Amino acid sequence: MFGNDWDEVLKDEIRQPYFKELMHRVEEEYRTHTVYPPEPLLFQALKLTPFAAVKAVILGQDPYHGPGQAHGLSFSVLPGVRIPPSLRNMYKELTSDLAIAAPDHGCLIHWAEQGVLLLNTVLTVREGKAASHQKLGWQRFTDAVIRSIGERERPAVFILWGAHAQKKEALIDTDRHAVLKSVHPSPLSARGGFFGSRPFTKTNDYLKSHGIQPINWEIPSL
Repeated sequence: MFGNDWDEVLKDEIRQPYFKELMHRVEEEYRTHTVYPPEPLLFQALKLTPFAAVKAVILGQDPYHGPGQAHGLSFSVLPGVRIPPSLRNMYKELTSDLAIAAPDHGCLIHWAEQGVLLLNTVLTVREGKAASHQKLGWQRFTDAVIRSIGERERPAVFILWGAHAQKKEALIDTDRHAVLKSVHPSPLSARGGFFGSRPFTKTNDYLKSHGIQPINWEIPSL
């Protein structure tokens, strides 16, 4: 299903009756409405970042609901798509934190391939209707994903921006893993503690202190 070690980690979860019902509902939504991300990219976060490779988790809420934006990774948009405001603020903090120039696009695949799991807690959305799939049943599945990393022996960093993401701290063994919390990078809240929070440096400092190769946060421009 995922093409990597997530198949084994989540095998019991995807056999559960709720998951089969969820997939049935999702297929029906794709059949009857315009839904994002495109169906082949539904599990892109898990496909690009295997379980054993996860070094950091950046949690989003639900996918972007505009045409051509969502491609299965939280906060990320494909090259050529206008960079959304929250991601623009993430880039500002990246520049402030690490003196790294922001790229000319919003595609975060470079991070995903290095072990940054860019996971939304809800994996689909109807076009033009934010949070329209909040009650479809995705959270039980994505909670299982978060919990599986949170129970893992090898340490990781959970980056929880905003109240929605911070509720997931309960799923994480905080003795084994680092949890970085701040307000959300959205324009409404970023000045209330996101700017200056230095999540990229803190993540790498933690990884290095546990003998794990740090993440190269610099995204090449096109």
